[in-house]
Amino acid sequence: MKRSYSLRLRLTVIILLPLLFVAGIAGLWQLNNARVTASDVFDRSLQSAALAVANDVALSGGDALVPATRQILADTSGGRVYYHVYAPDGVIVAGYATPPAGIPRTAGDDLSPVYFNGEYLGREVRGYRMRTRMQVDGFSGVFTTTVWQDVQIRSAFVQDLMLRSFVAISSIILSLALIVWFGIRIGLWPLSDLQQAIDLRSGDVLKPIRRPVPVEVEGIVRTLNRLLGQVSDAMETQGEFISNAAHQLRNPLAGVLALAESVRSAKTETAMRQRADDLVKAAKETSQLAQKLLSYERAKSINPASAKETFALNDLLADLAAECQRKARRGISINFLPARADIELSADRTMVREAVSNLIDNALRHGGDTLGTIRVESGVAQDQATITVTDDGLGLTEDEIQTALQRFGQVGENNDGSGLGLPIVERVATRHGGGLSLTPASPGLQVQLTLPLVHLPV
Repeated sequence: MKRSYSLRLRLTVIILLPLLFVAGIAGLWQLNNARVTASDVFDRSLQSAALAVANDVALSGGDALVPATRQILADTSGGRVYYHVYAPDGVIVAGYATPPAGIPRTAGDDLSPVYFNGEYLGREVRGYRMRTRMQVDGFSGVFTTTVWQDVQIRSAFVQDLMLRSFVAISSIILSLALIVWFGIRIGLWPLSDLQQAIDLRSGDVLKPIRRPVPVEVEGIVRTLNRLLGQVSDAMETQGEFISNAAHQLRNPLAGVLALAESVRSAKTETAMRQRADDLVKAAKETSQLAQKLLSYERAKSINPASAKETFALNDLLADLAAECQRKARRGISINFLPARADIELSADRTMVREAVSNLIDNALRHGGDTLGTIRVESGVAQDQATITVTDDGLGLTEDEIQTALQRFGQVGENNDGSGLGLPIVERVATRHGGGLSLTPASPGLQVQLTLPLVHLPV
């Protein structure tokens, strides 16, 4: 048996996996965005610091920086900023004497600012250099202002930003997972209610489920109710059949037992032989009844898989008519009139033969003293093969036809039939996708059995 999984777990996984994928993409985007944002923020901070330093140097001649500028240098974007200012002749005007390694060289007349990555006292730094024309203490020309900051500060800022984003996204995913899990659990409560309704059904209680159910499972409940109805009908039919069969077999079996006792108690050999003949006849009738019961049950089991035997209908009917002619009493003629073209059937050959045999047997048994001819014909009507059995016997009225089609239905008094002949034929026809019709004739009765064709005869 294949392992089954929780529907709630399956729905949770199906919903959360795409969300986790989207969250991963969002996290990667956030990481890249944090790096870009941090780089832009720090670079702008360095630019602001450089402008502030250059302005204070121009105003004070390099002697002092205003408190606001010192505050910027002391804590720009969370870390200290280093600086120095060089005069046009290369003499340091203000700031730290040791510059970072890696400052790019620039032509004398190039005033374009530039960002750079370098190294200061063994640490990686990010710097900004700007060149401005100004006058300090009587010296005029291009002064160079350089500021730089430890890169590790940027990394710590990015890590902190990512940690905050990760905590926020994780909290959202966890909250969403809990909402989905419990939401699905609450949403599936109607299925638990449906399970309780099904648990109340048993072999004795097969009534349809009437509880309100979600739209998504209405089809399942509808199919289940149909199956429950079919099982209920089948059980009812089976019980009725068993009851009728037991009733039908009780009398013949009692008769066989009584005759057996009478054979044993016979006082003369002649009486014993006579009673033995009666016993054999009763046993045959009981055997025929049992055979009819088995045929009726077997006809119920016909399905598309068992109805795949292909055979020629005319050959089957010709052999059957000849066989029945040999068994018929003297003075009765059984004629077979085949169709002009060959007819092929894809059906259960044994049960088709049994059905036609029952039709002929019914005519022989119930045709009466006026019966002289039984005609068996094969033909084609649209996409159906037809088997028609017509006799010139007593026939049946419309009311008698309805009785004869019922299981164990007996027409008239002192009838020695089983009452299963026509029901067997009707079941064989319907299980093959065909049908059965009875029409009173003048005189006699016409019975037509239809079965699907393999293909239309040419």
